[in-house]
Amino acid sequence: MRGRYAPSPTGYLHLGNVRTALVAYLQARQAGSSFVLRIEDLDSARSRPDYIRANMTELQYLGIDWDEGPDVKGPYKPYIQSERHDFYEEALKTLVESGQVFECFLSRKELRDLASAPHGQMPIYGQAERALNEKLKAQKKLEGKTPSLRFRVEQVLVSFNDGFMGEQSFEVSDFIVRRADGEWAYQLAVVVDDALMKIEEVVRGEDLLESTAAQLILYKALGYKAPTFFHVPLLIDETGERMSKRKGSLTVTALREVGVKAERILGFLAYSLDLHDKLEPLSMAELKELYQADKLKKEAFKLEKHHLEFLGVP
Repeated sequence: MRGRYAPSPTGYLHLGNVRTALVAYLQARQAGSSFVLRIEDLDSARSRPDYIRANMTELQYLGIDWDEGPDVKGPYKPYIQSERHDFYEEALKTLVESGQVFECFLSRKELRDLASAPHGQMPIYGQAERALNEKLKAQKKLEGKTPSLRFRVEQVLVSFNDGFMGEQSFEVSDFIVRRADGEWAYQLAVVVDDALMKIEEVVRGEDLLESTAAQLILYKALGYKAPTFFHVPLLIDETGERMSKRKGSLTVTALREVGVKAERILGFLAYSLDLHDKLEPLSMAELKELYQADKLKKEAFKLEKHHLEFLGVP
């Protein structure tokens, strides 16, 4: 199963990031398949070239290599999203010609107020939202507001089988394919890239499980064959929250700078995934021998004090 890992260069890779990267890598290597590194730098405000280099160094430090990527020639280049705009433009053109894309002038606040959605959550975008958008469109244009582009969906229930989480079903409504600031939406870019790079299995964190439903709709609309999906439960920090670059969660770079060996990090990651029942250093060669997808931990793993002590964190 041709696999990939696609980090966003908005910071150093924390332990949750590399935990998912490790599973993606081991899945591909166990299948004897190619492994691709793609850089997802769509967030132009936060992405930095030095983070691209740092992320690659972090992966290499752990023994994760790739057959195709920014620094390795491959048949599906370029492997950096900011250099792939033409592919997204072509896909958007196909969607526009299908009549399923429309201009949306509503702000996040207007959408939340209309649906009384909790802060941080986007409401279902359906008939009421479309009606308000049509009502305000002329006024918004006069104000010079630039619209986002949304893909029209008639609130369908999408079901699929996840390779790790099993049967899943999510309701999907109209979603953004290009933001008002001109940036490409993750949903569109990831579908185009995985399809054109011939990715057969997408391994990523459980937090992206729900987004798969919208992506499957796009695969069909664009005439692409969808890959299989494998979503890994998350690594959560001492406070019970998922690890995050924005929060400054523990990174491979930070551990490396204080002299923590790669084998110790791999040993912790293997233990957190239930691939090994002891908290001890392991080499990548040993991990490849130990890896069995059906042994992977089904629930999120919480980082505790004794784990940090094992990693050499004060």
